[in-house]
Amino acid sequence: MIKSLAAAAILTAFLPSSAFADDTPGGGKGAKVTLVYDHELPNVPGKSMKGVLVEYAPGGFSEGHTHPQSAFIYATVLEGEIRSQVNDGPVTVYKAGESFSEMPGDRHGVSENASKTKPAKLLAVFVVDTSQKELTFPIKK
Repeated sequence: MIKSLAAAAILTAFLPSSAFADDTPGGGKGAKVTLVYDHELPNVPGKSMKGVLVEYAPGGFSEGHTHPQSAFIYATVLEGEIRSQVNDGPVTVYKAGESFSEMPGDRHGVSENASKTKPAKLLAVFVVDTSQKELTFPIKK
């Protein structure tokens, strides 16, 4: 599994950047969210690994959100710095090469580019029910 994670991270590092979208599911202002990997796990029936590349323009962010109840998420910052808060934990800035996890049922209240002048990218790798198509749900206020 580590080899798959590393391969997905390397592949996404070389993906071309494009215009940042405001209307991408799971996105926000200056956020582009792209499914870059989707593979059923042969040794865990009913589960898949899905890689999601999140690209933030300078000052970009994602709205507060949750993920499917079946999802375990491992996120690693590929470029720049990401400000993040999971549940009621501290707001933390992660730099390129640093990682964090989200457990099933966690709330991701803060996810944004920590810089107003440089872009940032992160790769979120989900282990989730194969039948789950939507990966991000807005937090209802």
